[in-house]
Amino acid sequence: MGLREDLERYREVGEAKREDLAEFIQYGDLGQSLPDEIQIPIKIVDLPEFAYDQLDQGGVGQGEPDVGDPVGQPQPQPGDDGEEGDEPGEEGGEHDYYEMDPEEFAEELDDELGLDLEPKGKEVIEEKEGDFTDMTRTGPDSTLDFERMFKEGLKRKLAMDFDPDYVREALKIEGWGPDRAFEWAREESITVSRHWLDEQYGALSAEERTTWASLEEMEANTPRRSAAQKIREEGIRHVPFRKEDERYRYPEIVEEREKNVVVVNIRDVSGSMREKKRELVERTFTPLDWYLTGKYDNAEFVYIAHDADAWEVERDDFFGIRSGGGTKISSAYELAAAILDERYPWAEWNRYVFAAGDSENSRNDTSENVIPMMEEIPANLHAYVETQPDGKAINATHAEEVDEHFGDSDEVAVSYVNSPEDVTDAIYEILSTEAES
Repeated sequence: MGLREDLERYREVGEAKREDLAEFIQYGDLGQSLPDEIQIPIKIVDLPEFAYDQLDQGGVGQGEPDVGDPVGQPQPQPGDDGEEGDEPGEEGGEHDYYEMDPEEFAEELDDELGLDLEPKGKEVIEEKEGDFTDMTRTGPDSTLDFERMFKEGLKRKLAMDFDPDYVREALKIEGWGPDRAFEWAREESITVSRHWLDEQYGALSAEERTTWASLEEMEANTPRRSAAQKIREEGIRHVPFRKEDERYRYPEIVEEREKNVVVVNIRDVSGSMREKKRELVERTFTPLDWYLTGKYDNAEFVYIAHDADAWEVERDDFFGIRSGGGTKISSAYELAAAILDERYPWAEWNRYVFAAGDSENSRNDTSENVIPMMEEIPANLHAYVETQPDGKAINATHAEEVDEHFGDSDEVAVSYVNSPEDVTDAIYEILSTEAES
């Protein structure tokens, strides 16, 4: 089925679909979707009692390792945070899936959240001809802008044209002649030539040359038509065109810029980042990845995991890794800076740096290291997402410190996700900050 048919089908779902979109971001199975194809579950229309299973089932590749297990190879287990796992159900819920591409997802999210993010292209990859909006003084006859030339000629006619009957009456004022009439015409901004006045005066009889005793008497008894009124009454017999009025249309040269984006996703994988926190990170980061994939021509993603140290990982491992180490967030930003400088120069790439964790960090690392590095790494947007589903720890201050330092900056967004219901608001906070910048 083509995109047009898909979109038509999708629109037919109506407002129920929009509710499902938001609910899917909060509770849906994100693993059903591929990078270039998003599967949004839609409730069956004739089953109004259907409800999503909102049990805490974890994200992609989650679990806790035993001692000796390789990092990034999580093992399955009954539950996390001391909770028992639920028995698998015998019957699955009846639902359908609507498949959309990331571009369509981005359009829907823009509409749903009222966003207005227009990505800027960086590297020029093509120059092509656009609309015929530019002008030149030379060119082939087929591109001559006759409408413009006519308007210029018409403006000249309106400026130069005069009422000959009215001017001829001035020659009939007693004591006047071509010289005095010519001076009067210039004072009145009437563009009449001296030669024309001489010809008209020579055609008058001696009696006609004394018709009016004064200028005031002539003006009081002689109606004067403006050039526009004269044209309306008599039409246009002649429009004076000149060579300098000629303009030839040619197409403007439009630079097509490839809209490249790299998204650096940073996640705390230290021992305090238990399953619920990891899932909230996934629920926030995954729609952001989809959204930016739909907005840009070419999107690449870098995934960095960190405890006290940082390392680059594949996406499949990113949301499931858990370490027993401490936390030093600056290690991730050091690695991110190195990767961006080496692979994604700021002059050619739009750059987003999204980090998430429970805000726990080593002493003074945020103020002394992380914040300065956020200021030094050029990016369209830096964002930090704090996940604290079970209450905030006393030493979880990273998000607050970043928020306090950057305030209302349009280059940094901080959001707080304590439950799936907060995910949509967090996404809006991050993307609306970028739209404003």
